[in-house]
Amino acid sequence: MSHIRVVLPAHLKNLAKVHGEVLLEIGAVSGGLTQRSVLDALEAAFPVLRGTIRDGATGRRRAFVRFYACEQDLSNDAPDAPLPDDVATAIVSGKDPFLVVGAMAGG
Repeated sequence: MSHIRVVLPAHLKNLAKVHGEVLLEIGAVSGGLTQRSVLDALEAAFPVLRGTIRDGATGRRRAFVRFYACEQDLSNDAPDAPLPDDVATAIVSGKDPFLVVGAMAGG
């Protein structure tokens, strides 16, 4: 088991009733760490978040939610694609968190 850090936007922290970063246990993931494995662990720990970050039926990321780690935008990567090795290593080692960011819109 590894522990990973996840940073949520303020409105999702309020919904999940957490403060600061979320620390999640994530088991060995065959094929490497993926967005889906991180989000599955997050939703298992905080069921109230189901359907807020990704669509419950399709599993696709919500339009105004972005994912980042190691200063890389991971938002458009396939949910089941392994995260790049350097990113996965940094997340699993605890060096960097997986960031869930509420995108801004407007003009």
